[in-house]
Amino acid sequence: MYYYFDYEEPVFRPPSEAQSLILQATIGCSQNNCGFCGMYKMKRFRVRPRAETLAEIHSIPRHHRSHIQRVFLADGDALVAPQADLTTILDELAATLPNLTRVGIYASPNSLTTKSQAELEILREKKLRILYFGLESGDDATLALARKGFTAGQMLELCRKAQAAGLKLSVTAVLGLAGQERSEAHALATAEWINALSPEYFSLLTMFRRHNDAYFSAITPLRNGQIIEEALTLVRHLHPRRTILRSNHISNSLNLAGSYPKDREKIIAQAEAALLEGKRHPDWWNEIPDYGEAYY
Repeated sequence: MYYYFDYEEPVFRPPSEAQSLILQATIGCSQNNCGFCGMYKMKRFRVRPRAETLAEIHSIPRHHRSHIQRVFLADGDALVAPQADLTTILDELAATLPNLTRVGIYASPNSLTTKSQAELEILREKKLRILYFGLESGDDATLALARKGFTAGQMLELCRKAQAAGLKLSVTAVLGLAGQERSEAHALATAEWINALSPEYFSLLTMFRRHNDAYFSAITPLRNGQIIEEALTLVRHLHPRRTILRSNHISNSLNLAGSYPKDREKIIAQAEAALLEGKRHPDWWNEIPDYGEAYY
């Protein structure tokens, strides 16, 4: 017996949710004005009717339900859905999936403004355990250029509220976002922000083209070698209390993995080695990363 959900494509999820069941509680992103991001530009944001999502949960064949341990609530900003919708969906997931251990969700700063700490605590009690949060940069000038809509300080306080509610945070930043103009400021400020929060997870992505040509024209894009230099500056200045670092997104040419503070020196050494290796290939070193249509 087969079953399928009628997804409204494209659907995105974090790499760590590869084995999760994906449910679309919302379509698109409520904060869909970021100049660098093209993930949801083809969608108009809306909250799906609660009944549609519940019907999808009920459609899961009974013999398959015990095999599902994790669920990811999509699309790009499902935390912005009304609290009553989220609690009902989480309750139904727990009632339907006997071995459910964790629910994850993308959370924008905009969506975090819609939930109090007490509401986030309720969601955690109902197995929402991890928020995937796009910081992008700790540098306010870069955030303004990217039209993020929030300052680094505002996002820090929103994430602290989520931590206080007992939720894990997986924070992402984008290498190359500041262009050549503010590369070092972007790296240093992002490291400082992560040091202040010490999220459970911190991941690096690399800027690439996807419905964002206007943004690329507003900066001087980093070349491959400069991307590695920016990453090295960042990891050299990271001193979080306890954070797992990943640089394993498909956009990245530099793959880093380890835990701070235990693996700090190893991670720095990996980045330094990549820097030396990259310089042996001057043509590649001086190219601008452009993944074109490959990752739409």
